[in-house]
Amino acid sequence: MSPSRITHALVVVPARDEETLIGRCLDALDRAVASVRATHPQVVVRTLIVADACTDDTEGIVRSSGTAELVVSDAGRVGAAREHGVRLGLASFGRIDPAEIWIANTDADSAVPDNWLTHQLDLADEGTDVLVGTVRPDPADLTAEQDAAWLATHERGRPNGHVHGANLGLRASAHLGAGGFDAVEEHEDNLLVRRLQDAGAAITASDSAEVVTSGRASGRTPGGYAAYLARTL
Repeated sequence: MSPSRITHALVVVPARDEETLIGRCLDALDRAVASVRATHPQVVVRTLIVADACTDDTEGIVRSSGTAELVVSDAGRVGAAREHGVRLGLASFGRIDPAEIWIANTDADSAVPDNWLTHQLDLADEGTDVLVGTVRPDPADLTAEQDAAWLATHERGRPNGHVHGANLGLRASAHLGAGGFDAVEEHEDNLLVRRLQDAGAAITASDSAEVVTSGRASGRTPGGYAAYLARTL
């Protein structure tokens, strides 16, 4: 049986105190959504930024963007914030078959490429249930030695399959069937993909739409990507 074609796409971005980087994230998402409207005009796209326990001007910046929609959360846990955005977004689509909805996830300290969402939609229409995309730390945040060390372990065309919430896409039916994101402080992305692997979901690892994310050494969660960079670089 052929896979259900995607008719609706939901972009969900949790954000906590990201006033310095959320503008870059929003601009990149605008370009990615514009690409979908040019190449996949039949797909309805909705973008939700989930401002989670923010104490800075993240909410104000999103409100003034004019494109992304603001959702406010006080959970203080990225897994809970991400799932809150997913559930609200899916509810807004009404009775659409979840197999026809694609959920694209990224982070507020990240910038997606223009082909980020179109690439995911194309894979979904070919039968992919889960897209595990690559990320790279912003070279501007690294020393030359750190950037060289990162590049030495990442060969183009050979995605390593590491799971990053900054570049993760899922068919809504797969997401719901696996129970969604756990309401945890970190690793909600890995936990969900592990359950999907166990359930036999069609998972594709790809570096064709790599996301640039912050290379900061101190992140918003104790064991997230910033901690990984601090350990490895």
